[in-house]
Amino acid sequence: MGRDLAELAQRWRKAENAVVLTGAGLSTASGIPDFRSPGGRWERYQPVTIQEFTSSEESRREYWSYKGETWAVISEAQPNPAHLALASIANAARIELLVTQNVDGLHERSGFPVDRLINIHGSDSAVTCLSCNRREPRAHAQALWESGHKIPLCECGGPWKPATISFGQGLIETDLNKSFEAAAACDLFVAAGTSLVVGPINEMFSMARRTGAYTAIITGSETPFDGQASCKIEDPLEQILPAIADRVLA
Repeated sequence: MGRDLAELAQRWRKAENAVVLTGAGLSTASGIPDFRSPGGRWERYQPVTIQEFTSSEESRREYWSYKGETWAVISEAQPNPAHLALASIANAARIELLVTQNVDGLHERSGFPVDRLINIHGSDSAVTCLSCNRREPRAHAQALWESGHKIPLCECGGPWKPATISFGQGLIETDLNKSFEAAAACDLFVAAGTSLVVGPINEMFSMARRTGAYTAIITGSETPFDGQASCKIEDPLEQILPAIADRVLA
């Protein structure tokens, strides 16, 4: 680990265009369980697709039952040392773009510059009405759910939905294109806390590698790209990223 950490830090110091992709493993130290690890959310919850949400009242109830309960965990969570390390590196102009698969808003709360941040799977901190497309902060719809409304409704009568990208729902094309363009142009690509199995955003790794970027994977789980990465570090992110930040910013 020591040699890989030192080399990655050195590469980061010299990089002119560093791009980072983060996933659920970055937020586990903040108390937010990930999806795919043993004991993760997918062992206890069957995801509701956007098609099911729009066509079935029962699915909307099931969706809000899950989302309403998990919001308490997400809203009370605080950025951990891994988030803060990435924010410090970015604020020193050493991250061109960070793309996160997380919907918890912890990058924003860590002080990461929002003009260099893409929430590729949306955000739980806002809701959208599926009838009139109105968008509001999460608080109002959450209060309705907590007061007994199993499916919080907009003033127009349409159902509120947290502003995340559900299964079966397309990503925002401009965000996806910007992410891919950044990956193809970078000279350093770091995947942190992601299993790199969710497409199409996992294609960022291959795009960066094809154009000659140094590619690092920092996660405790296996990924489909472990054998292709320039380095793989499996130590806890809340330890590794602050150690890298210290070296990059020294």
